[in-house]
Amino acid sequence: MAVTEASLLRQCPLLLPQNRSKTVYEGFISAQGRDFHLKVVLPEDLQLKNARLLCSWQLRTILNGYHQIVHQFRFSSFKQEVALKNRQELYAPPPPPQFYSSLIEEIGTLGWDRLVYVDTCFSTIKLKAEDASGREHLITLKLKAKYPAESPDCFVDFPVPFSASWAPQSSLISIYSQFLAAIESLKAFWDVMDEIDEKTWVLEPEKPPRSATARRIALGNNVSINIEVDPRHPTMLPECFFLGADHVVKPLGIKLSRNIHLWDPENSVLQNLKDVLEIDFPARAILEKSDFTMDCGICYAYQLDGAIPDQVCDNSQCGQPFHQICLYEWLRGLLTSRQSFNIIFGECPYCSKVSKLLITSHKMS
Repeated sequence: MAVTEASLLRQCPLLLPQNRSKTVYEGFISAQGRDFHLKVVLPEDLQLKNARLLCSWQLRTILNGYHQIVHQFRFSSFKQEVALKNRQELYAPPPPPQFYSSLIEEIGTLGWDRLVYVDTCFSTIKLKAEDASGREHLITLKLKAKYPAESPDCFVDFPVPFSASWAPQSSLISIYSQFLAAIESLKAFWDVMDEIDEKTWVLEPEKPPRSATARRIALGNNVSINIEVDPRHPTMLPECFFLGADHVVKPLGIKLSRNIHLWDPENSVLQNLKDVLEIDFPARAILEKSDFTMDCGICYAYQLDGAIPDQVCDNSQCGQPFHQICLYEWLRGLLTSRQSFNIIFGECPYCSKVSKLLITSHKMS
């Protein structure tokens, strides 16, 4: 282990061990003058050649064409190839003048008002478009050295994959047209999500991107509903599950089952949820923070590693919320706690009365 650790730290001094067994390392590696986050997971035999690399898409793009080296993963080779790639990028000959003139002509045909960003090498181009509801959408194009013989990489904030068809005679105009068509096909989905964001109190995600299909919506004091909307069929019944104390959640589940036949795809998701659940969703402007206590009763924080409290004491006189991981650690330390299959039962760490709390163990591992 000592030899492996010394070799790993010698090759990548910005990596630090993340556990006592030193099988997981995390840190940074330099490529093209930038530092990229990198995670290395070693196997049980601690052989570097069998390690797994976890990194961002930007670093994967830089190392494109070196899949075999990354797969075999010998750190010295990996570092050498990163350096080689850097030198290749540094001393690569510039594209011919026709490359720039054709791109300028294509952008002019699209309209310069649609250009958001272009780097000095014309290798990264960002374009914008508005849908029929006035929402702005961006597409980032990463042009390759052999453009237009090779298709550019496209990055969009869509809830579904965006795969642009490309031929050697294609241009930015053809990609932009496909981008507009994709935006139009998703308009109904974004209309549904915008109505939910505007007329309810969305707990998660706090700042949803256009690609987000899930919303956790406050229903009242420490009770919420999580919905997953299908972007292809946005007005159909979404996947739903309730979060909160059993005595509050169970009646809502009964209403959902009893009134599911009332769901009308011609109406919006929000209106259908109101009809099926027989409730009015409280808006954030109406519901006071004091009426919806969200801080965890164990760590006294709202967000913990990006998660918010999703477990609630079932005692109607308590109703204190907890982060799932906080509650798990608390219950695991109690001698009186017991486990039945994947559920742990124990006493509430907050109220004076004995209350059963359950939590699924696979979410806490």
